[in-house]
Amino acid sequence: MLSRLRRFAIFFHRWLGVAFCFLFAMWFLSGMVLMYWDYPEVSSQDRLEHSAPLDPTRVRLSPEQAYAALKRPDSPNSIRLITFDGRPAYRFGRVLVYADDGRVQDRFPPDLTSQMAADWAAESPDAASREIVTDADEWTVSGEVLRLRPFDKYSWPDGKQVYVSQRTGEVAQFTTRASRLGAYFGAIPHWLYFTPLRQNGRLWNKTVLWASGVGTVTSLFGLIVGLWIMLPAQRIPYKGQKRWHAILGLIFGLTASTWVLSGFLSMEPFSFSDGPREMGSEIAQALGAGDFSDPAFAERPPSSVFQPAIKQLEFTFFADKPAYLAWSDRPHIIPADGTAVDAARILEIVKQAAAPATIVESRLVTEYEAYYLDRHHQRPLPVLFVRFNDPAASMFYIDPATAQIVAGYDSASRWNRWLYHGLHSLDLPWLYRYRPAWDLTVLALMAGGAWLCVTSIIIAAQLLARKLRRRSY
Repeated sequence: MLSRLRRFAIFFHRWLGVAFCFLFAMWFLSGMVLMYWDYPEVSSQDRLEHSAPLDPTRVRLSPEQAYAALKRPDSPNSIRLITFDGRPAYRFGRVLVYADDGRVQDRFPPDLTSQMAADWAAESPDAASREIVTDADEWTVSGEVLRLRPFDKYSWPDGKQVYVSQRTGEVAQFTTRASRLGAYFGAIPHWLYFTPLRQNGRLWNKTVLWASGVGTVTSLFGLIVGLWIMLPAQRIPYKGQKRWHAILGLIFGLTASTWVLSGFLSMEPFSFSDGPREMGSEIAQALGAGDFSDPAFAERPPSSVFQPAIKQLEFTFFADKPAYLAWSDRPHIIPADGTAVDAARILEIVKQAAAPATIVESRLVTEYEAYYLDRHHQRPLPVLFVRFNDPAASMFYIDPATAQIVAGYDSASRWNRWLYHGLHSLDLPWLYRYRPAWDLTVLALMAGGAWLCVTSIIIAAQLLARKLRRRSY
């Protein structure tokens, strides 16, 4: 019985290794690139950095007056005051109303989008070539960007490419030769982010699930076979590439298995949650819900909260009362009634919103920790940590500067944090804190995994060559 199981395990590992060795090698090699060159995207921080500071002297209309220009019977769902085309403007969803004269900007012709693109790229608009993009290409295939089609795409001789949405007038994507090259060798092969496949979301999801699932089983079988063969005899009975494959498998096989497994879990095949959604929703609503028809915005207009470095004002709420979220280097909330926002007040609101659950731990987090990490140091600090005594032991990290939840976990999502992020990124506080310890550790393991896969490719080629020679006789 054991000999049959052993033969089956060897057979399974050998032929699935032949079928998937190139894919596994590609995952390891592209993972090394992905550590430093991500898929290009335009983040909210990018938009902020490319925005000009607001000029309060040119804001002549209140948001109520600006929204009235749209002649809509309902209240807006969101309001932002930004600088657009050098002028202050209210953005209500996809529509703009200029705050100086009330003119509505709901169409974005080429003369306007070309200037938007040129300002973003710091190039001359006359030097760019224009193309209308209506279908997804490699850089606009993600759902968030795709919803902003069609795009005016502007390309410059130095390789810069800017996609401006004809729906919103905003820059939706920006790439350079370097960022595209990094993605071609990193994110695209690692995520199987090839346009024809990614356009079909369901097919892409199933492809990644099956490939990573089979990879997990294959690598585990290889590790089992290696131990099965080596332990009784205390030696490896192979020569050449097979010997190297066995040695590397025993050293890096477990890491390879956990990496492929965590990649499989990243597609959420099981019911791991993203966090305590119900309680998180109640707390978020208590901290930030409200009605835009509230006249308090008119009582304290935007001009009363302006500071020199503010680039955007988002109309929001704190404790069911109007407030402004001011964006400069870092966002901060300014209640319209002038009251202070501090950790103690946030804690009291959270306590009431979570009832009947009670807070069992609360503290101010000033350094990244196990459940709140960022190797790029972009997540805000300090943050308020709260943990509750509900059955899921829900816990949240709340930014006191914005009164917003920035991370949340329950019992299921804590497992997901370690089984996915912990295994896949090795995002351990000690390694992140003492870089380049993280870089050296991950690169060494990646290089070992890649070497293991290269020996698989060589063995597969030798095996197939032998099979073909036999058939030719």
